[in-house]
Amino acid sequence: MRKMLKWSGISACLAGIGLGAYLVGIQLTGNFAVVVPGEVYRSNQPSASEIADYAQLYDIKSIVNLRGSDDKAAWYKDEVTAAKGLGLTHIDFKMSADQELTLEEARQLTAILRDAPKPLLIHCRSGADRTGLASVIYLNRIAKVDESTAERQLSIRFGHVGIPFFSPTYAMDETWERIEKDDNFAG
Repeated sequence: MRKMLKWSGISACLAGIGLGAYLVGIQLTGNFAVVVPGEVYRSNQPSASEIADYAQLYDIKSIVNLRGSDDKAAWYKDEVTAAKGLGLTHIDFKMSADQELTLEEARQLTAILRDAPKPLLIHCRSGADRTGLASVIYLNRIAKVDESTAERQLSIRFGHVGIPFFSPTYAMDETWERIEKDDNFAG
């Protein structure tokens, strides 16, 4: 029995190390992914050079920054300068991964995603939680992709850990559940 418990503990430890390495790896590679080819892409906080690369490779026309404006932060100044230099539309929409959006805020975000010049790049700090929710909204409410497929954007694949009572970022899952239940919520 002790031997089984020992191996269970070792297995759990190795699984935790593997998950941690995976999560670090996706951050180091930009957590970049295609949401809808030629239309919407997602990433973590892009550097100025990444913005230039994404604009060239994917013809990005707009950036939707889900962190909100922060004129004192170097990342923000660099992003705005890069976007302006490349002639990109830059849109700030402040949200927090640990706070649910109201339905009105979700409608505002949906309108931004729908109306921004395409192709667009959606990002937050890690590209996991806020970006995941925005990607689900875009896929399901604007691109009309089925819920099951859209919900994959809000998953561990992109670093989102949405576990009730454990993860504060479960607020993104709760927001999506409320949007799903609202029959009047359209893209």
